[in-house]
Amino acid sequence: MNKKSALIVMLAAVSGCSLTPTYQRPVAPVSAAWPVSAAVKPGQASRMPDWQAYFTDPRLQVLISASLEHNRDLRIATARISEARAQYGIVQADRLPNVNLSAQRAASLSPANTSFTGNPFRVQRYDVSANLVSFELDFWGRVASLNEAARASFLATESAQRAFQLSLISDVANAYLSVLELNERSALAQATAKGRSDMLSLIGQRRDVGIASDLDLLQAEGSYQAAVADQANLQQQLAAAENLLDSLVGQTPAQLPAGRELSQQAIAADWIADVPSEVLLRRPDVIAAEQRLIASNASIGAARAAFLPRISLTGALGTASRQLGGLFGAGSQAWSFQPALTLPLFDAGRNSANLDVSRARNVIAVAEYEKTIQQAFREVADLLSARDSLTRQLSAQQANSHTQQQRLKLVEARYRAGVANYLELLDAERDAYAAQQGELQVRRAQLTAFTQLYKALAGDTKVN
Repeated sequence: MNKKSALIVMLAAVSGCSLTPTYQRPVAPVSAAWPVSAAVKPGQASRMPDWQAYFTDPRLQVLISASLEHNRDLRIATARISEARAQYGIVQADRLPNVNLSAQRAASLSPANTSFTGNPFRVQRYDVSANLVSFELDFWGRVASLNEAARASFLATESAQRAFQLSLISDVANAYLSVLELNERSALAQATAKGRSDMLSLIGQRRDVGIASDLDLLQAEGSYQAAVADQANLQQQLAAAENLLDSLVGQTPAQLPAGRELSQQAIAADWIADVPSEVLLRRPDVIAAEQRLIASNASIGAARAAFLPRISLTGALGTASRQLGGLFGAGSQAWSFQPALTLPLFDAGRNSANLDVSRARNVIAVAEYEKTIQQAFREVADLLSARDSLTRQLSAQQANSHTQQQRLKLVEARYRAGVANYLELLDAERDAYAAQQGELQVRRAQLTAFTQLYKALAGDTKVN
């Protein structure tokens, strides 16, 4: 039996001729360079920093760290990783022999009228053995192909989890920036309402002495109420943004450090990769798509091997005796060895159909991989272009806001001096308010593009 065991091991070692097609990564169907509008400035780095270095607001860092620990959707994604790892372990176990230890007692009684001797016939047997359970010699690589497909599926699931982590970091940062924006816009609306309330009181006094008209008073009242309504709307949006942030974080820490204003968010947005393929192939969604392609490629090998013979080995080595006391005595050794050869002769086209299915799924996987590459390229190119455009837009909006503030001061001074009418002042107030609100919105849009770039360029998701 020892020689037979050695033969089994040797056959298992030399088996594994694979019928899986040689995997070749498809050429990325995108340009070799970013569009001119999204060109990278000289001296920029080719890899993204970790999120602690990219998002420098202390309060935001604590919120992101908490979300990576407590977010429920992330827990689900992590559990799916464990599930995929276990499934891979199950398939991988099929590549090795399964040996069981068994002990049993068998007893039977045959009546006298069925016995050749005319006497009742009793049989009793005790067995203890180590059993090799139907181990397949993988000559054609069928089991190895299934193992490779399971491994690729596991890696695809793992990449999907990292993609979710990137999305979570980006979403938390966007929700936080939205809270900051709405806080500042609400404060601006409150200050504007206070200023218009004071102006309403002043116009009321001027009307009482005959300097201002009823029309001026009505216009001032309408302007004040518009500011109050705008503030209430912004407060409602702020509450919704805070609720969204809380749900993303999962469990907001009791103690949070002080945060920064929108204008103080020093996001390291110049970390842009210079070679598209270098960036795109690091993205977890692209990695997951490629792993699914590898899995479909391996499935073709398993489907091909189904046409060929399967050789399986079943055996046992142990002791047997009619008496329990003689189970391990001299001459009680027992063994069995049952090799089996299975060759498919007629299956009504099942194996051919399975091979066609595997090939079709491989074509689909190639197309999905290429589509993922194209979508990733477009996403990064759009964000690079938005980064530059929003930077220019913010600069112009800041200049406009400053100009409108200067205009408002001048018109207000003229109105108090009786040189300008209230309609001029009202127009100046509205333009100044709209310019300030617009500046906050553009700054928020710029920061949003920066946070989305972190996700698009596959930043580091580890917690230090």
